[in-house]
Amino acid sequence: MGAQQRVFKQKIRSTQSLRKIFKAMELIAASRIQKAIARSQAASPYANALTRAVSAVASESNVDHVLTTESDNVKHAAVLVIGPDRGFAGAYSANLLREAEELIRLLRNEGKSVDLFTIGSKAKNYYTFRDRKIEKSWTGISENPLAEHAREIGEALLENFDPESADSGIDEIYIVFTRFVSSVTHDPEYRRLLPLEVVDAEEASIGGQAGESSDAPAFPLYEFEPSAEAVLDALLPRYIDSRILSALLSAAASEQASRQAAMKTATDNADDLIKTYTRLANTARQAEITQELTEIVGGADALAASAAGD
Repeated sequence: MGAQQRVFKQKIRSTQSLRKIFKAMELIAASRIQKAIARSQAASPYANALTRAVSAVASESNVDHVLTTESDNVKHAAVLVIGPDRGFAGAYSANLLREAEELIRLLRNEGKSVDLFTIGSKAKNYYTFRDRKIEKSWTGISENPLAEHAREIGEALLENFDPESADSGIDEIYIVFTRFVSSVTHDPEYRRLLPLEVVDAEEASIGGQAGESSDAPAFPLYEFEPSAEAVLDALLPRYIDSRILSALLSAAASEQASRQAAMKTATDNADDLIKTYTRLANTARQAEITQELTEIVGGADALAASAAGD
């Protein structure tokens, strides 16, 4: 019985040590969530304004730009998977990679070849372990993405984007990330980054019948200098960078929220284990005491019987 008590006490000490780690990670994630949410929300106005500007230029100018014109024969697609660098975030990585695999399967069923770009160690290790070729990967930026990181990633994606090339040019670019909705809701999803789907100015400015007010904002009239194509050349790379940065920030907030929830669950489970092991240790101790008392009483009875016999 003494051996059982030692085993349970060792398990209690180990679980208590793990609980301290889980609780610390939960507190760290909780302290980082608000900062990540604030950064994501702060980047939204700029991204929305840039999206509106690109849509206005593309719809008002009627220019067939390479980044806004869909190819008639799409054969080559690139997929950027934004994952975490660290674990202890529950099913965050698994759900994201499942969504990425679903997108890749859909693209291949359409007869398209896929180039993989990854962010985060988890996505990189997942595809490396399965001997899947990765064109380029970035690590160490998932929890604190910066505009410089988004610019570098955008340049790497645009470098090979060439729908007019029949051999090696990329016709489409998709991005897979986890969209932050709230601290308890964060959904993995994929979006097509290029070619851009712009909003027609006429559709955006006209809603309902004549005389009715529309909630959709009207595009102003633009004059392009030096040309609409030159303006698109300048705006679209910035637009791509802003979309990537928004996805990175949303994924960072989702990662911290997932890690906090996972560590909260791990802490609660550790508390339950400690209670269970403590109860088992007490049961073993009581059994040991009972056995000792039984042995003492048995010994006393034996001595009494021996004395009576003498």
